[in-house]
Amino acid sequence: MHNSIKYISVLAAGLLLAVTSCKTPELIQKDANSATPENYLKESKDTTDVTASLLWKDYFEDPYLKNLIETALANNQELNITLQEIEVAKNEIRIRKGEYLPSVGITGAAGVEKVGRYTSQGANDANTDIKPGVEFPDPLQDYLLGAFATWEVDIWKKLRNAKKSAMMRYLGTVEGKNFMVTNLISEISSSYYELLALDNQLTILKQNIDIQKNALEIVRYQKDAARVTELAVRRFEAQVLKTQSLEFPIRQQIFEIENRLNYLAGRFPQPITRNSEIFNELKPADIKSGIPSQLLENRPDIRQAELELEAAKIDVKVAKADFYPSLRITAGLGFNAFNPAYLISTPESILYSIAGDLTAPLINRNAIKARYLSANAKQIQAIYKYEQTIINAYVEVMNQLSSIDNLSNTYGLQSKQVEALSESVSISNELFNSARADYMEVLLTQRDALESKFDLIDTKMNQLIAKVTIYRALGGGWK
Repeated sequence: MHNSIKYISVLAAGLLLAVTSCKTPELIQKDANSATPENYLKESKDTTDVTASLLWKDYFEDPYLKNLIETALANNQELNITLQEIEVAKNEIRIRKGEYLPSVGITGAAGVEKVGRYTSQGANDANTDIKPGVEFPDPLQDYLLGAFATWEVDIWKKLRNAKKSAMMRYLGTVEGKNFMVTNLISEISSSYYELLALDNQLTILKQNIDIQKNALEIVRYQKDAARVTELAVRRFEAQVLKTQSLEFPIRQQIFEIENRLNYLAGRFPQPITRNSEIFNELKPADIKSGIPSQLLENRPDIRQAELELEAAKIDVKVAKADFYPSLRITAGLGFNAFNPAYLISTPESILYSIAGDLTAPLINRNAIKARYLSANAKQIQAIYKYEQTIINAYVEVMNQLSSIDNLSNTYGLQSKQVEALSESVSISNELFNSARADYMEVLLTQRDALESKFDLIDTKMNQLIAKVTIYRALGGGWK
């Protein structure tokens, strides 16, 4: 009895020493800064009817574009890959939950053992009677049927925190999927508007080819009448050929963009159904940007970064718990006998056990310290990433608001330029026919008019793309 008390005292002292030695290293502390400016440059502080709150089906009016987006949301392989990553993250929560609940299993076993007669065990078995006149079986069979349980008692909430961290990361993958949806809608819409712009450039190009061919015929008549030289005819022919050569690069761009849209829609190449005639009727949407702080709620990438930060904070707590003792309880209950007939003979065949062990790190804790410091470093890294994401979102909105304003001014001036040059083409043709203008003036005017129309279409396309980009930058499209 005295020795037992002494052993228990030594054990308690060892555990006390382990607990008191659980001093954790000091960590670098940093708080996340989620503050944003009060408003955007030259923007009101009105927070109602923010553009980002609109559903994408309400924001985009073109039915062909809507159908393309719906197809992509259902079939896009990259998006479906991300959905499976969400399932993986969800299952990780279940794994973590199972770790802090008791584990119960059943076992059945059978075996046979033959020991030497002239061994301590063999000699002892030979002298043991189970019943009067019945010796110990030789060879010895062994049958076992029972249940066992193990349970790590979550004293320091290490296992629960690990589950909470997995939950934060699961929610982060959901936000990552939302951000991918936003980007997918943005990329499809931008490519679609680019396709409409190219269709209109091709239409204008064909119209100019017809105009230039008519002018070439006139020059040929004038050459037959000795009013112009062969040089003028050749220059007009060269201009027609040059304009015709512009058609094929445009067709190639159309072909590639159609394939890009089909790829995003998760299908093999096929014609993209569209109505290019409405291109000039499309107008940039009136943007209501709200205030910058709404980005924290509307942008999925910001919310994902925030959830990753929360998970990193919890990981530090999990790593810290490794410094403290852990308590593990094991138990078993079953039947054990050397003959199946005796297996259910109770209470003689009953076997049970219960044990608990408390362990704590004492020496060589470098690995635990390293994991703890690494977890804190990842937490600080997540803080910087969170702050970076907020700044990036704000800058994106600012750039697009400025772009929308400047594109509007550019489009107004280019419209007047196209109008002036279109009139110049008619005037130059009349002056040339009356021999009051040189043929070079006609050619230059036609070239400038075509370039100005192309530039106007490009600006209109950029306006529509800016409409898409500001919607994404404000956090719209995923709801």
